[in-house]
Amino acid sequence: MRIALFAVTMMGAVALAGCAQMRVTERHFIRPDPAGTVIEKRFAGKSVTELAVPTQDGAQLHGVLAERAQARTTVLYFGGNMFHLDQHAESLLGMLSACDTNVAVFDYRGYGRSTGTPDVENMKADALAVFDALNTRYPGRVVVHGQSLGSFMAAWVAQARPVLGAVLETTATSVPELVKSKVPWYAKPFVQLDMQASLEQVDNRIAARRIAGPTLVVAAGKDDTTPAWMGKQVFDAIPHKNKRLLVLDEAGHNNALRSAGAIASYCSFVQAL
Repeated sequence: MRIALFAVTMMGAVALAGCAQMRVTERHFIRPDPAGTVIEKRFAGKSVTELAVPTQDGAQLHGVLAERAQARTTVLYFGGNMFHLDQHAESLLGMLSACDTNVAVFDYRGYGRSTGTPDVENMKADALAVFDALNTRYPGRVVVHGQSLGSFMAAWVAQARPVLGAVLETTATSVPELVKSKVPWYAKPFVQLDMQASLEQVDNRIAARRIAGPTLVVAAGKDDTTPAWMGKQVFDAIPHKNKRLLVLDEAGHNNALRSAGAIASYCSFVQAL
């Protein structure tokens, strides 16, 4: 997420003006590629199949599927704000391959290979469309996994579809709370946030209350973007007992599953489904 840059801009305005009203829009969180961006690298790993899912408004969502012999589950991975399939999929698939599961990953619309212009509503619809396509291929055997921005997509799918399981990694509670957490205490009396209406409605605790399947929440102790207390609140909102909270004290926002023992715990959850 680019919320850190937003916080710096906001503090600058406070310093100059003594007070500030800051407009917070979807573009602070959703940053598609500029028009005309050329994909320089085409990831095509061993045993990888290219996938395409059309949307109702004419966009094309492109991804890859890495299949493992005898795999019982398929993980549908939703990346963070700056995730690009051609930049990050090779490393991601290498890490998750330890779990002996199939892994599917897509570019968000407007990112990398996928077409269209993203906003909150069509990204939610896209997440459901991608899940439905995979669930048709592997009925009842799809696990949704979202990191950072992707955790909102995974939670949205998990509360709306019969997923096999859900993983919410370095997740936030809500967009308004995330933004407010970046305002230092001494500046709070001088800052008024004007939040775009679509962002006011984004709250992973609400989605978590509707998740019925097994759920793993991964929080990182050194996460300065989505602090661990946010992940704990999302975990607490899940109403059932078939849930796990994995707090990685030495991990940061983007390397949680690469910390000591993390991937073993992750695989244990996925393989038990």
